[in-house]
Amino acid sequence: MQQITPEKLREFWGNSPPEILAALKRVMKRRGVRLFMVGGTVRDWLLGGVTHDLDIAAAGPVRPLAELLRQELGGGALIDLSATDDEVIRVVWHGEQVDLSSFRAGVPTIEEDLGLRDFTINSLAVPLAEDGESPVVLDPTGGLADLQARRIRHCPGAFAADPLRMLRGFRLAATLGFAIEPETAGEIRKKAQLISKAAAERVSYELRIIFGSARAAETIMEMHRAGLLRLLLPELYEGEGVEQPAFHHLDVLGHSLLALEMMEKIIADPAAHFAADAAISRYLEDEDARITLKWAALLHDIGKPATREDPAEGDGRVTFYRHDEVGREIFERFAERSRWSNADTGRTAGLIAMHMHPFHLVNLQLERGRITRRAAVKLCRRAGEDLPGLFLVAMADSLASRGELKPAGMEEELNLLYRTVRETYREYIEPMLHGPRLITGRDLIEHFGLTPGPLFSEILSELEIAQVEGTVVDRRTALAWVEAYLGQDRPENAA
Repeated sequence: MQQITPEKLREFWGNSPPEILAALKRVMKRRGVRLFMVGGTVRDWLLGGVTHDLDIAAAGPVRPLAELLRQELGGGALIDLSATDDEVIRVVWHGEQVDLSSFRAGVPTIEEDLGLRDFTINSLAVPLAEDGESPVVLDPTGGLADLQARRIRHCPGAFAADPLRMLRGFRLAATLGFAIEPETAGEIRKKAQLISKAAAERVSYELRIIFGSARAAETIMEMHRAGLLRLLLPELYEGEGVEQPAFHHLDVLGHSLLALEMMEKIIADPAAHFAADAAISRYLEDEDARITLKWAALLHDIGKPATREDPAEGDGRVTFYRHDEVGREIFERFAERSRWSNADTGRTAGLIAMHMHPFHLVNLQLERGRITRRAAVKLCRRAGEDLPGLFLVAMADSLASRGELKPAGMEEELNLLYRTVRETYREYIEPMLHGPRLITGRDLIEHFGLTPGPLFSEILSELEIAQVEGTVVDRRTALAWVEAYLGQDRPENAA
């Protein structure tokens, strides 16, 4: 137990409306109970962070306390968050949240409740002081020392009680910048198999926070060493020991882990890899985009083990044809199992399926000096709003490949290709998209007697490419182009 000054306590309550503190004190007095600020609320406050949501613990049923708090506040909503026998009721008032929870497992004292929590840094409590009382921090598990040492240490029996806590430990390490202490890491290694008992939605929630942190790569490597990652992402480990051609220096698993590390470095300093590009800067402002990029970097080669083919001749090389498309399919099965949203699944799957496209175009760029406008249009269409993301994934992939036969200057070539595609978009594609259509589907019906169907989209799509290439410049040339297209004199689809 550590005493704190009233000034320090006021500092804490300064983050919340004074009406909440006053209402909680009235509840405590009217019901004759003690209320305790607990868990992450206390932890974040002691670390100097700002917390607006309050976690309050009390002995016995808390629904009557929540209803009385709402009455004292003059309104608000009650949400039942109870997931087990332990009762948790949330009171939402003017955008503020107060979570009221009963002592765990029905224990009679706050000290016993704190001992049943996940980690010592979350096993801290501050009693809501009566008038005239000196506020204190209750610390039965040594959490204050662990906070000061910036370490994650589990409470006895924590992982057996709830296996998800193993993953939560890594999440806390990622978001707080703490280290998991050796005994706790050893306990995770021993109990890792229990993670299969955790609900998929809960696992995905923790992983999302890890990938949203600035220490995702480091944390994923720690999970790898603890044996937890293998159980959560068995598809990734199909690449263990799968050798690659000599422009790689690692097997598929090692390359994938390194690609995540490279992606995190790119996100931290995009200008070091794509000089002063506004589109990439805007793209990286979106947290969902950053999380998607990290997942795509880690799993971009997930299809390689299933598509690996050894050379027929001794002087050939190993191939992984269609590993991008196969990787998309494998990832989608993982995302379905993990209960991902359709939006997150589609965006990540799209980047995995497209990740080789920039490299194919780099080869054409090296052969011809510059890609065609047609190739740029096709890439822009396929990638859509994720065009910057596609190049970020390609850059991370390239930086994670350091074999002796890797072509020199690959990152510079990717930069050049990106600039070329962006210039083509700004100069030719964007004006066309925002300008009037030269012909419409009605023209195809009235001038050419066509029936609406897939051919409509094919014609209009190819016509846009012809506009970008400069073959079509007005309505007259557009109609002539369609007539020639229908006469089988169609432009080649080559890049």
